Amino acid sequence: MFDWVPLESYSNLYYYILLVVMIFVIVNAFSFDVRDQKSISIISIVGWFVTIFIMFYMGFRPINGVFIDMMVYANSFYKFQRGATVKIEKDYVFNYFMKWCSTFMSAKNFFFFLATLYIVPCIIFSKKYFRQYWFFAVLMFLSSFSFWAYGVNGMRNGLATALFILGLCFYQKKYLIYPIFLLAYFMHASMIIPTFAFFVSGFYKNPKIYIFIWILAIPMSLLGGDVWMSFFSNLGIAEDRATGYLVDNVKNMSKFSSTGFRWDFVLYSVTAIFAGYYFIYKKKIVDDFYVHLFGIYCIANAFWILVISAAFSNRFAYLSWFLMPVIFAYPMFRYKIWNDQYKVFGIILFMYFMFTFLMNVKF
Repeated sequence: MFDWVPLESYSNLYYYILLVVMIFVIVNAFSFDVRDQKSISIISIVGWFVTIFIMFYMGFRPINGVFIDMMVYANSFYKFQRGATVKIEKDYVFNYFMKWCSTFMSAKNFFFFLATLYIVPCIIFSKKYFRQYWFFAVLMFLSSFSFWAYGVNGMRNGLATALFILGLCFYQKKYLIYPIFLLAYFMHASMIIPTFAFFVSGFYKNPKIYIFIWILAIPMSLLGGDVWMSFFSNLGIAEDRATGYLVDNVKNMSKFSSTGFRWDFVLYSVTAIFAGYYFIYKKKIVDDFYVHLFGIYCIANAFWILVISAAFSNRFAYLSWFLMPVIFAYPMFRYKIWNDQYKVFGIILFMYFMFTFLMNVKF
């Protein structure tokens, strides 16, 4: 469907499309009041159009190695289609789901189906918690730093986090949330980290402790990064491939900001820590659900910091980063915080996106 887009520009075009949408939203934010129903209706219509377009653009991308892991999934899909024997030893939900899909759909339709399953939980979550302002939350998901990457490359990881987000829609219905989290784990075993964080932060809801854990993780990582990488590797909490990321030596450690301790991404992560602290303590947002989410983010992100020097540690960073849109957006569209709230949100959203844009677009 989108084969006419040059492969080398395919991902770039996604970010440029979002840039246009962001400009539209920020102009709207400075032109209308957040309670203006006509403005909200226009945003909602635009939101459906943009979201569905992104779903198609992501799902019907060319099956090509430029999307890295996509070819691994495609080759497995083709093996299932041919009836070849494929030994399934992990990530059972994803692999058996792929096997089932291979019996009645093409590879292109399979990847579109995955993109749909990846984005729809974000819509459901946003519609549930943000109601008429749903698209602002969806836009924060779409414009997140790694959202595109985990929709076109690390798809199992992305789908697992999408299931986790879906589970959060049933926060008060434990008989639903736990089975969904279990599905997420069997979609990708790394989900044990945010799931563990969910239980810990649910048992002890104290944001100051969460922040302390996060801060403590930095010197612990700096002083004993290799120890932590070996420790978590030996625990077997990550899949074989991810375990390799933990224990492999990183070449050329002189490129500190690229392959060593990622201070740049720690600064990126701390924005959500600051946001949570600001909303909870400065703006007195007393919301059990939000405090719980903040705890999940802090604990999961602290785990990543402990293994931050590992090769491809971004695979672990995403286990907390996928919650960043919620940490930022939830208070702003559930509570009255500022006088010009719509304008402030527009600025925050634009700055949030520009980090993604500048880090991902190849000029």
